[in-house]
Amino acid sequence: MACTVNKKIILASGSPRRKELLESLGWSFDVIVSNIDEELLAGEAPPDMVKRLAIEKARAVAVNFPDAYVIGSDTSVVIEKKVLGKPENKKESIEMLKLLNGRTHYVYSGVALCFGDNVFSDFDSTEVTFRYLNEEALFAYVESGEGLDKAGSYAIQGLGSLLVESIRGCYFNVVGLPLYSLSCLFEKAGISLADQWRMRS
Repeated sequence: MACTVNKKIILASGSPRRKELLESLGWSFDVIVSNIDEELLAGEAPPDMVKRLAIEKARAVAVNFPDAYVIGSDTSVVIEKKVLGKPENKKESIEMLKLLNGRTHYVYSGVALCFGDNVFSDFDSTEVTFRYLNEEALFAYVESGEGLDKAGSYAIQGLGSLLVESIRGCYFNVVGLPLYSLSCLFEKAGISLADQWRMRS
């Protein structure tokens, strides 16, 4: 049976990790980056923040493509109510890693699906525990440059996997796009799981 989905899919993110995750599903999609202000509002809880930003990213692109399914996502690392975004430099990167070192933190990712006037959204959270590392190891990871463009200054799917002792929850959420949550949003939009499998290009 042919897939009933004939609308364009757009990923409203320039993240190579999110692009790779969607590509792993075999879906055909375009990437159009939405340039919104990713600011934490006063008193806003991290789950609310990532969900709001995911919606804003998707809407910023969807307004120009009303006939497409537009996917937005946002990820933050949180420890002791402190939100860690992307480090601005190596100094901030090592400070983040020292804060996470040998401790447990949470990764929140918001995901949104827009088409026309319809918006579906959700968020996921994953508990991540870092092993304890000495300063030489932490500085060596920073020098690799891998974590400089990532929330919390590490990449669980790369060299940063060796920082991680354990996770509890969705692995893809830590990478930056909770695929289960996204699949559920497509179902809410009327695209069954069977049709999602048929969306392979």
